[in-house]
Amino acid sequence: MSLVALQIYWWIVASVLLGALACLFFVQGGQMLLYTLGKSEEEKSLIINSLGRKWELTFTTLVVFGGVMFAAFPLFYATSFGGAYWVWLAILFCFIIQAVSYEYRKKPDNFLGQKTYEIFLLINGYVGIFLLGVALSTFFSGANFTLSSYNFVQWSNPLRGLEALGNPYNYLLGFALVFLSKTLGASYLLSNLSSPTLALRAKRAIIFNGIAFLISFILFVLWVSCKDAFLLINGVATIKPLGYLSLFLSHPLFLSLLLLGAVILLIGIYLGGVRGNDKSVFWQFGGVFLAVFALFGNLGINGGIFYPSVDNLSQSLTIFNASSSHYTLKTMAYVSILIPIVIFYISYVWRKMDSKKLDSQELENQSEKY
Repeated sequence: MSLVALQIYWWIVASVLLGALACLFFVQGGQMLLYTLGKSEEEKSLIINSLGRKWELTFTTLVVFGGVMFAAFPLFYATSFGGAYWVWLAILFCFIIQAVSYEYRKKPDNFLGQKTYEIFLLINGYVGIFLLGVALSTFFSGANFTLSSYNFVQWSNPLRGLEALGNPYNYLLGFALVFLSKTLGASYLLSNLSSPTLALRAKRAIIFNGIAFLISFILFVLWVSCKDAFLLINGVATIKPLGYLSLFLSHPLFLSLLLLGAVILLIGIYLGGVRGNDKSVFWQFGGVFLAVFALFGNLGINGGIFYPSVDNLSQSLTIFNASSSHYTLKTMAYVSILIPIVIFYISYVWRKMDSKKLDSQELENQSEKY
């Protein structure tokens, strides 16, 4: 494969992982609903133990996504993670306290107390997911960096990534991810818990958060479609009015995937929130994956600048100037053949875990409780 083909291939892989990661945010969404759905200690324990079986998947996928970006597009990794380190450290902290909470919430004689670890889970959900949305929104709004002749990163804002919070448009994707995660979380709990009371509350949560997500996401898409876009035209970084809209319209495959994903997601929200279908979460997974994959896949592949520099547009990052060498990308491509095997294994384990809905009796018989 040529270098360009490998660069496109690895951007597709990164977009696939990002789509999968968005689906797995159902764990954080369920955590955010802990006190909304769980009104008793038993109900809260059911929710946390249901999510506790899957929380490692989100963390692992986030780490794998970071690893792929590090290996395939090291200049982006060095620029974003090395320059905007305060926002990424804040996100990392939110995920660390999640791991600590699942490990120690039910441990005897923990000095912080059970309530503290439950608050940590809320922080992981609300703060961690919101900050991730804001960080990903800079793929469209740009970041404050320049690169020296040796590609050393110089970040012009002392807030080191947290300055993205000063742009209210970045909040749109942050809020959209929060409400999406809560919708997925409620749908997953509907499918995994055997409790009529929790199921009724979950249906209400799906409707409320699903509507809130749609409003936030539509506003985000309108902003992206109407704003000036950072594009690579004939090898030159350029700002083009309504560029992201034209980028989608000129490549109908990604536009079709985005629209198809939105339709499937809407069907899933209807099935879960209105019909109470306990399989609705899988419809939502499919819709979310397609929409996220199309949104970010289109950005990198079709002449887009996936990490714009607002300080020096000519130093913005594309999949062509930020990637590893041909040898590295080719070697990694051979290793990526194992990905379908990993996906099959995860699917098998998931099915075994969720073959029976979790109820109070099964929770009582569990040897390990979260």
